[in-house]
Amino acid sequence: MKILVLAWEFPPRLVGGIARHVAELYPELVKLGHEIHLLTVEFDPAPADEIVEGIHVYRVAVAPGNDFFHWVANMNQSMEQQGQQLIEQLGLLDLIHAHDWLVGEAAIRLKHRFKIPLVATIHATEHGRYNGLFNDTQRYIANQEGHLIYNAWRVIVCSHYMRHELERVFSTPWDKMNVIYNGIRSEKKHQDPHFDYLSFRRRFALDQEKIVYYVGRMTYEKGISVLLTAAPMVLQRLESRAKFVIIGGGNTERLQQLAWNLGIWEQCLFTGFMADEELDHFQTIADCAVFPSLYEPFGIVALESFAARVPVVVSNTGGLAEVVQHGKTGIVTYTNNPDSLAWGILEILTRPDYAQTLVANAYADLELRFSWQKLAQQTEAVYQRVVHERAQIHW
Repeated sequence: MKILVLAWEFPPRLVGGIARHVAELYPELVKLGHEIHLLTVEFDPAPADEIVEGIHVYRVAVAPGNDFFHWVANMNQSMEQQGQQLIEQLGLLDLIHAHDWLVGEAAIRLKHRFKIPLVATIHATEHGRYNGLFNDTQRYIANQEGHLIYNAWRVIVCSHYMRHELERVFSTPWDKMNVIYNGIRSEKKHQDPHFDYLSFRRRFALDQEKIVYYVGRMTYEKGISVLLTAAPMVLQRLESRAKFVIIGGGNTERLQQLAWNLGIWEQCLFTGFMADEELDHFQTIADCAVFPSLYEPFGIVALESFAARVPVVVSNTGGLAEVVQHGKTGIVTYTNNPDSLAWGILEILTRPDYAQTLVANAYADLELRFSWQKLAQQTEAVYQRVVHERAQIHW
């Protein structure tokens, strides 16, 4: 099949989880014999056109906008123009695959112009992020999401939780959706044998301190404040022999103020953005990864910790409860409950043999449920269904 993919982020441009999802899924589809053409956003110094692991990547220039939504409109206009040129050059494609609402308008216009069936992956929803829609901005985004879902021949979601969410929020027909988990390339986490473990560790904590970390975006929905609120209970039990490391770019002023107010400032470290190579090193020195999200469609960060062989504690919201099997591959705690979260962290830090059993089980689960090779085969099956159904009708 010849497939046009639209995604607003692709490495080295990393905004959220879509970039890694797209960058790791499509090389596997190339291996299955499919021709993938990807439209994304320009990012200096990446070239405008290149082939990445078999994917034909085209990075479009986007005119500056008066605000984010104006920029998104400009991006869609650029993608539509580039997509039109590609289709005219390559001949008609088998299908278009759009990742989230941000590229929806371009994908929908190309669908109608060239009569090519559209598949959409919905990675998250505005309603889910805020547990409702409370202003015009949120309602606009939700409307764009609904428009893309309506125009898609089939919709892919990353968890059963998300399938229920789309049915409830958008009245998306159950049989229009397919659940295909996210995956990870576990081989990415193989460690440099010349890595100076002790010197690196001392950049973050004292030798006697356990290292508990969060990595991700600094947004309310990620529940970082719940982790900080749980920290005093952990520190009391461990007699302050722990360091809480918060990794990620963005505004952390509110979180730092919370740490100060809780009296745990000396036991917290806010690192800001951390590059992948440094994060790989960091995960080898960490004792516990914590993802206390209030809303999480999937939770690929948990898989990254599985691959790095770090024991994981998560909240039972959304897809996290599907990714982490409580007591087998990690600890699942109650959402927005600092007492429960503290208990989960202490289960890891005070029971090292148990923690290592969880790590071993989690690593094995990567191949069983989260292999990109298997997930690409599931995606291919969706594509084949769409192409087959498209052939049965006159459009």
